[in-house]
Amino acid sequence: MAWPTAEVARMSGVTARTLRHYDEIGLLPPARVGSNGHRYYEEAQLLQLQQILVLRALDVGLPEISRILAAQVDELEALRGHHRRLLAERDRLDVLAGTVSRTITELERSRTEGRPMTSINRPENLFEGVRPAQYMESLGDFPELAWAIERRTSTMSEAEIEAGHRERTAQMIRLGELLAAGAPADAEAVQAEADAQYQALVELRAVSAEEYRAIGRSCVENEPWRAAYEAIAPGLAEYQRDAIETYATTRLS
Repeated sequence: MAWPTAEVARMSGVTARTLRHYDEIGLLPPARVGSNGHRYYEEAQLLQLQQILVLRALDVGLPEISRILAAQVDELEALRGHHRRLLAERDRLDVLAGTVSRTITELERSRTEGRPMTSINRPENLFEGVRPAQYMESLGDFPELAWAIERRTSTMSEAEIEAGHRERTAQMIRLGELLAAGAPADAEAVQAEADAQYQALVELRAVSAEEYRAIGRSCVENEPWRAAYEAIAPGLAEYQRDAIETYATTRLS
């Protein structure tokens, strides 16, 4: 059975214009094009569209989706991987909702009673469950690295994924503390953090000095990612960039 573009758009909620764009970039060609120029989609294309929409919901960009679809061998196994990620994202949002709820309660209490928030005694609690959606988007210029992260995540348990989110947040907080203490970007403790970040990347794939520098620049140049750093400490985005630049120059060049 085949469905025309208008019917696929109705079923999926994707506009006909988007479906045409997916065809033009080779992401989702129709099963056939009629003599009248109308596109028709069959079951295989509907299943592929489902995968595309799932990956988009997980903040994966179109270039990365194209690579993922081209690289996958077993469609069923790919769907299982997407399912694991969706469950992990659901749990992360549950954790995030709990974090925001606790913060609201503590803010109301602190304003009423005039005392500091309990979370400030352990500030990483403010960021539990927080994983900026822009993280993967900011890797759009590094598709091979983004795909390596996607592959690694698909094999991880929900607990491992959440632990990774918490560690990345903890790293940002540690850097914020070093910044507040006045440590320069080339200080040993700062460079140790840059090294830990680099080692986490090379566990996924080889990362050149210039690529690591480019990732560092993204901390400043990608506005949403910059905002995530600045939410922890003013100037932290530039501090992270400078730490990576120093590390790439002194350790990788």
